Amino acid sequence: MATVLFSLIPSLFSLFTIFYLISDNSFVPPTNIGFDSEYDYIIVGGGSAGAVIANRLSEDPNIKVLLLEAGGIPKLKSEVPILAAQLQMTRNDWKYKTVPQKYSCFGLINRELPIPRGKVLGGSSVLNYMLYIRGNRRDYNKWADNGAYGWSWDQVFPYFLKSEDNRDPDKVINGYHGTNGYLTVSTPPFSTPLGYAFEKAAKYLGYPKVDLNGPRQTGASIPQGTIRRGARCSTAKAFLSSASSRKNLDILLKAFVTKIIIDKYRIARGVLFDRLGRSYKVTARREVIVSAGTINSAQLLMLSGIGPRKQLSRYGIPVVADLPVGENLQDHVGSAGIHFVMDAPVSLLPNRILNVRNFLDFITSGKGPMSILGGCEGIAFVNTPHANKSEDWPDIEIHFISSSPSSDEGQSIRKVMGLNDQVFNAVYVPYIGRDSFTMYPVLLRPKSRGRITLQSSSPYMPPKIDPSYFNRPEDIKVLVEGMKLCIKLGLKPPFLKMGARLFGTTFPGCETYALWSEPYLECVARTYTITIYHPVGTCKMGSPWDPTAVVDPHLRVKGIGSLRVVDASVMPTIVSGNTNAPVIMIAEKASDLIKMARYSKANS
Repeated sequence: MATVLFSLIPSLFSLFTIFYLISDNSFVPPTNIGFDSEYDYIIVGGGSAGAVIANRLSEDPNIKVLLLEAGGIPKLKSEVPILAAQLQMTRNDWKYKTVPQKYSCFGLINRELPIPRGKVLGGSSVLNYMLYIRGNRRDYNKWADNGAYGWSWDQVFPYFLKSEDNRDPDKVINGYHGTNGYLTVSTPPFSTPLGYAFEKAAKYLGYPKVDLNGPRQTGASIPQGTIRRGARCSTAKAFLSSASSRKNLDILLKAFVTKIIIDKYRIARGVLFDRLGRSYKVTARREVIVSAGTINSAQLLMLSGIGPRKQLSRYGIPVVADLPVGENLQDHVGSAGIHFVMDAPVSLLPNRILNVRNFLDFITSGKGPMSILGGCEGIAFVNTPHANKSEDWPDIEIHFISSSPSSDEGQSIRKVMGLNDQVFNAVYVPYIGRDSFTMYPVLLRPKSRGRITLQSSSPYMPPKIDPSYFNRPEDIKVLVEGMKLCIKLGLKPPFLKMGARLFGTTFPGCETYALWSEPYLECVARTYTITIYHPVGTCKMGSPWDPTAVVDPHLRVKGIGSLRVVDASVMPTIVSGNTNAPVIMIAEKASDLIKMARYSKANS
């Protein structure tokens, strides 16, 4: 009898694993079924910014806050960092795509690049790769110099510290980290030999191991992430769960906001939203705060009559404020074509990683390979010849991934990146089942600018997303130099000892160029174009006199009362690093701006 029971254990564990992965997440706060007709503040979007604002504003028990989120509860699967890519194109994703690109994405289906955005409580902090990177101090000083007064590095740095709960003692002691915030930040408890090899290889090129959020950015390291005990720490978990006992905070899910109500005095009075087949109206005594993200915030403002006059008139939308909403779209664009095959059996192959033993290790102790940040085991900030090395303002960020599109036989990465059959079959099929790794270089400060435009007056019709990748020739030149650095990194002794060598297959359309020459690398970049999902800038922050700005330095929509935008869309220029930590910082600072406005009004 004991023998029979013992033989059933693997099957029972497998069933438990499947049940875990398909269940709803239990690490989120309780949400509301009903709601009031009026609140002090209405927040549109429960993502990386909205969750923070909801927490901070509801700290005052004398005000009432409503948080509206179009999505629902995340799956429990989202807790597992290594499975980040598998969350895309699910119910928790808006499933956006760019329009067909003119200068890039030649190897993607219809030349369209998928743009995942979180449609879930916690927003894109539920889908992202959890990398905690603040960007460079010069980014913020540039904001302030160009009219975003109050947003210099010295003025925003305290807000990074305010939210941060850093659990790594070696980082905390350097004075650049906080320990009392809601957002847990730590280094994954597990790394393959490849992660350490990456750090060592970078030293051969003169890039030391550094704290990527410390006094100097140039360098390399196994990155810290927004993880708590090895599991994802989304803003829903960090900021909303901690506020769940507050009676003055209502959280409403599956609430699709369709319009901001603006009265004849150009003051925002509330919102209209659809929920479970019915339409509702709710009003705000103080402010409406739009935190729906770079794409959705721009769309909602335009549908509400705030945007370019010519565009709104085309769809019969009455113009309330003629502002450049949707312009200034920026993104961290790069290429995914630098892959290495190797002999050492240490990469993140699914059949090696996704097993019952590793799963039990993860759920019982928060350890093991399932805690790796979406497969990213290294980040390096490096300088091409186009950067001034003396400024510590690198122009390329390299993401080191301990796998390649061959690793999962085309089951996940190929789909979420939109890779077409011709490219996958020619480049990746020959390496299926082999150990491999990838270097993803991305432009930190691209010159190219795109836009988001409406294609209907219906809120249910997605907007057109055109990032116009590589429409400035300078961008492709910098990226090619970054690709060359990636090749040098992958061929340094720490990797050569593992038998590493470049993939020998050729990208379709690039056959006429010498393999790994500059023209070939440019062709690869235009063929296998990637984004690391950092769209920003469509509701640009600037001085009140800046005609290209949508919001002022207090994030108030120009010409409209009681309306703010608080998310990545307000960034005047994209930061030199991943965007989730900066968005959380923006929300922390905005919360104080909102509170100060309330107190000033009360005392006036």
